[in-house]
Amino acid sequence: MKTNYKKLTIWITGASSGIGEALAIEMSRRGATLILSGRNRDKLKAVQKRCKNPKRHFVVDFDITEPQQAIKAYESIKSQAGDIDWLINNAGVSQRSLIMETSEAVERQIMEVDYFAQIRLTRLVLPDMLARDGGKVVMVSSVAGLIGTQYRGAYSAAKAALHLWANSLRAELYDQGIEVVTIFPGFIQTNVSINALTGDGTPQGTMDHATDAGMSAEQFARKVVKALGKGEEYIVVAGRQEKLGLALARVSPAKLYKVIRESKVT
Repeated sequence: MKTNYKKLTIWITGASSGIGEALAIEMSRRGATLILSGRNRDKLKAVQKRCKNPKRHFVVDFDITEPQQAIKAYESIKSQAGDIDWLINNAGVSQRSLIMETSEAVERQIMEVDYFAQIRLTRLVLPDMLARDGGKVVMVSSVAGLIGTQYRGAYSAAKAALHLWANSLRAELYDQGIEVVTIFPGFIQTNVSINALTGDGTPQGTMDHATDAGMSAEQFARKVVKALGKGEEYIVVAGRQEKLGLALARVSPAKLYKVIRESKVT
């Protein structure tokens, strides 16, 4: 059955730019009511203005890594917008540093943002969804969470952990009206590589060639919204290169990692 977005209230984290912004704009075109979250209120307000019918959407800014801020944000959302039908856990930070050059503090920072903050927010929202016998939780993982490569050790680990946690959640709540979806983006044209953390925790500050040559955020959003509307639970949206890598991983992981070792990955 096709989803009627006009009946949905959807909370999107990491909505101030990139794929979060693109998802917000695409979902607003379908008629959804949106809660846009991130740390930068001015950027979120700018995204709100780019959405269709901006006055029907809400901006709730907070730091997702701060538990008390997350609780206050959810309380604010419930008072302003009511029940949340879908939670899209999109906030995150990437990495561009070799494992031996990355401090433990940076690895913990990546895990906190990309894994612990996501599952904490999900646990916050789930009780109300369960009380209504319905809801959808969407985790934005990554193709990197299925295939580990150089320069992304902690990031791949965090995204893989998110993917497997979602699998367990889906198995536990399958008969309680809760849908659990995982999205695996490939290279998408966003600022993800510019904001990616290096070994000492500073942003890389430059655009990767592969990211710059990737799928547009708008095209990604159209594909994702269509797949979510059809009820898909495992959504890979990537280019030919990444899909070939995933296919090779299923057939021969040894061959895949031989290719990765011989490739120039940055």
